[in-house]
Amino acid sequence: MPPSLALPVIESAFPRQLHPYWPRLQEKTRLWLLEKRLMPAGKVQEYADGLCYTDLMAGFYVNASDQVLQAIADYSAWFFIWDDRHDRCIVHGRAGDWRRLRNRLHAALDAPRHHLHHPDPLVSGFADSVQRLYGFLPRTWNQRFARHFHSVIEAYDREFRNRTEGYIPGVEEYLALRRHTFAHWIWTDLLEPSAGRELPDAVRKNPAYRRAALLTQEFAAWYNDLCSLPKEIAGDEVHNLGISLITHEGLTLEEAVDEVRRRVEKCLQEFLEAEQEALRFADAIADGTAPGLGAGGKELSTAVRGCVGNMRNWFSSVYWFHHESGRYMVDSWDDRSTPPYVTNETAGEK
Repeated sequence: MPPSLALPVIESAFPRQLHPYWPRLQEKTRLWLLEKRLMPAGKVQEYADGLCYTDLMAGFYVNASDQVLQAIADYSAWFFIWDDRHDRCIVHGRAGDWRRLRNRLHAALDAPRHHLHHPDPLVSGFADSVQRLYGFLPRTWNQRFARHFHSVIEAYDREFRNRTEGYIPGVEEYLALRRHTFAHWIWTDLLEPSAGRELPDAVRKNPAYRRAALLTQEFAAWYNDLCSLPKEIAGDEVHNLGISLITHEGLTLEEAVDEVRRRVEKCLQEFLEAEQEALRFADAIADGTAPGLGAGGKELSTAVRGCVGNMRNWFSSVYWFHHESGRYMVDSWDDRSTPPYVTNETAGEK
């Protein structure tokens, strides 16, 4: 592991967790990718396990039921494949293909049942995973999830335009957009089916809970940028915190790496404080007397503690994912700008 990517505090203070269902999860997601035709059989056999998509989710939502974790893992695998299609549409100048896909995903998000048999595997696979996720919690959670993912789709469209136009956003503009392209609030929403209940607004919007959740995702997004920087520079990318710092703040590559790392480490330090605040909040609502929370304070307190525990898990899961997944092993690729697990078929090209 390069020294610039090593975070000793993760290895010492954030013990790695892994859901016991993981071996079966890996097997079933592999079969799902084949069934939904999201990757060719040869690519699934050669790359699926090494990409470690299921490892990432099994290390995060460790209190989820097997069924919930399977739905999340399949959705996560779809998300990575969608990200690859988006990238290939940009690289090959397929603006029309991207526009059609964007519109179809918006439609499938609102009515997944009507898109289960769509001829584009990326649309039908998305519909299948979303419909399964919609089955765990009330309609109000589904509507929130949909609202958040509509924003993700639009952020991907903004990135598409930025990259095709060669536009590198400023640092603050990039950070705001990154919260959507990384789907900060989607992964936070998914803490709730993992805990087995929808959290009331008074919990989700509580400053202590929200700060801990945001720090978890900021760490993940920025550490991803740190690890992806060589791949994205090779691919002539414009969307990376390091690239924005180099372009708009006048930093050298080495200085940009140091600055992204500083932000990553600051997230870790601040989370340790936010975590304690969020746990104190969970304890404070246990007696059921807090306004806006309704009955069942003890059960709600337990659910909140479970969500905060999974926020903590995200740090180690993201960290080890980036060091184990073939997605970031750029030096082993024949072409540093073209991932070997992406083919014309998976990219929607003919």
